[in-house]
Formats: sequence, C-alpha cells, structure tokens
Amino acid sequence: MANQPVYKVIFHNANQVFEVFARQIYQSDMWGFIEIEEFVFGERSQILVDPSEEKLKHEFNGVKRSYIPLQAIIRIDEVDKEGTGKISEVAPGSRSNVATFPVPGMQPHQNSDD
Repeated sequence: MANQPVYKVIFHNANQVFEVFARQIYQSDMWGFIEIEEFVFGERSQILVDPSEEKLKHEFNGVKRSYIPLQAIIRIDEVDKEGTGKISEVAPGSRSNVATFPVPGMQPHQNSDD
C-alpha cells in the first residue's frame, strides 16, 4: 500500500498566517469552504520543543475537522513528508503580495426592476 499523501496548507486567520500539515483535504459540502482533517504534527524529541508548533498543537487540540474559507487559502501543496507547522504574525498595515481571489457570483444583489 502506498503512503498516504501529506498536504501543506497555508491560510490567513485574522492577523496571522497558519501553515499546517494534514492527510485529508477536500472541497466541503458547505459552499465556499475547504475541509482539513487528520492534522499532522512532527514527532519531536521531548528535550527540544518548538514554540510555534506547540502553539499550533494547542490551537487544533481536539479538532476533528476544520473548515477554512476558500478566500483565506493562500496555497495548498502535496509534499513528500510533513514538516514543522507554524503561525506567523502579519503586522497591521504591512503590504503583502497576497490578495483575495475574486469569487464570481458574490456581487451585491441588483434589483431587477432597474
């Protein structure tokens, strides 16, 4: 049996960028969301503790499935093996080369009486 794929998912959440690893990602039945399941955290030595990964473990502790809005997704990669997840702070007012992808059909409702 082949190894199960691992995906690296990078997404915005408030003023932070999350980078997580998971074994299952797919289009949700709930319109406009991606579902992420089976989060993978690196097994590290008990002597060395990575604070950014520990923060992620705490954030997703007890989470079976996470629903991420499509417009929050920055990138999804299928990778050879899991890496170290992290949470990065985004400074308020900082410029970024990442923009929200425009979604057709999300324009304001127009009155047909016009």
